[in-house]
Amino acid sequence: MRDYFHRQIQLWGEETQNSLQKKSIAIIGCGGLGSSLALALGGSGIGKIYLVDFDEISTHNIHRQIAFQVGDEGKYKAQVVKDLVKKRNPFVEVVSFVEGFEEFSKRDVRVDLILDATDNLPVRVLIDEYAKEHDTSWIYGSVEAFNGQVCFFEKSSFKAFKVMDKKPEGIAAPIVMHIASLQANLALRFLAGLSVKKDLLYYLYFNDEGEIVTQKFKMPV
Repeated sequence: MRDYFHRQIQLWGEETQNSLQKKSIAIIGCGGLGSSLALALGGSGIGKIYLVDFDEISTHNIHRQIAFQVGDEGKYKAQVVKDLVKKRNPFVEVVSFVEGFEEFSKRDVRVDLILDATDNLPVRVLIDEYAKEHDTSWIYGSVEAFNGQVCFFEKSSFKAFKVMDKKPEGIAAPIVMHIASLQANLALRFLAGLSVKKDLLYYLYFNDEGEIVTQKFKMPV
């Protein structure tokens, strides 16, 4: 294991790296954001990862959902992501649930952090309520077109958003990985005991001149 995580051990030492083996996370959604999160965090040394997704892989998913390839159509996303993460890292335990978040929440699984990788605003409200009930932080992420948002929720509530049952429109493949990367970095820093700015909404977008802009908004507590 020391060889596998050599570069991270160089970053923060063996004690911190070993501490990650005692951490557990739940990733809700195994599509674009979720598959990127699972690969990033599954290869970082988190001890246990729960994957939650009821959906099957469709052809139109593959261009932006990096865990899948042509020929995976019809398979369950959570199971395919689980198998891929396990192939990449033999030191992580991965448990997949082919179900929605409402069903998963009834299992009363306790984790150190929840990561939102859904495209459903009402489900995010449920994640927020579940997280508050279990005194667990969670990280929100969303993408649309060339835009994305990320927030590490601790004391603030997702109810600060106007919640509608709205599906995202077109999405560029690279923005999905960009936003998932930001979520994963926040998660890894938190789980490793490093400082993380909480209850702060990051909004990233390209303006009309093609410049990438990052705005930050303090969430109400």
